[in-house]
Amino acid sequence: MVDLTAEMAALWAALARVRGAGADGRVIQFVAARQGEGTSTVAREFARMAAVRARRPVWLVDADLENPSQLDAVCAEPERFGRVGPPASATPDQSIFYAVRPPIRSRNGVPVADRRLTVARSALGGRLWVSRFSIELVPPGRRAKVLSDGAYWSALRRHADTVVIDCPAGDRAETAEVLAPVVDATVLVVAADDTDAREASALKTRIEEAGGRCIGLVFNRAQVQTPKFLRRFAG
Repeated sequence: MVDLTAEMAALWAALARVRGAGADGRVIQFVAARQGEGTSTVAREFARMAAVRARRPVWLVDADLENPSQLDAVCAEPERFGRVGPPASATPDQSIFYAVRPPIRSRNGVPVADRRLTVARSALGGRLWVSRFSIELVPPGRRAKVLSDGAYWSALRRHADTVVIDCPAGDRAETAEVLAPVVDATVLVVAADDTDAREASALKTRIEEAGGRCIGLVFNRAQVQTPKFLRRFAG
């Protein structure tokens, strides 16, 4: 277990200026250029710290639809996240951030609403909600695709202080680019022992070209800080 409480507090302070429109909550996505950089850990730790400090609930949305792991990780640490509540709807207005194609149908041929494939469970006494996409319910030959429509995120903003999105790495999916225009900020996660920043820089460029705003950090297995190269181009 990696405890990044102090580092996440620093990140919370650095992101204080990132807010949603009006009284709505903010939406921040976390992504790395390559798999294995520690994105899920950073996103989860930030969500935990934010939930402790926020006045309204914090949502941790697992956008890795092919390998959802955040809820399992939270359940594995009851001493830090508390007792996890029963499954509940992950959408306040029946919208959802993905579409399964071809659509799933029941045995009677009735289309199954995409939103029914994702549940949310509470942690930290209801301060934190964690989503999980039920990939095991998706039949072979079908695939869930993240949408650029911002309806779901707008709905969550009205109920959350902060929505934290854990995106799959850029070398696996284009999720971060798709969501870039509808989130308030993107946090790039980079392994501290990675001296080659070209892939992170290329991902930043793609996200900005898609209409997003990048704010960077580096993850060093037990340390998070803003590296010089990110300070130069995070802007």
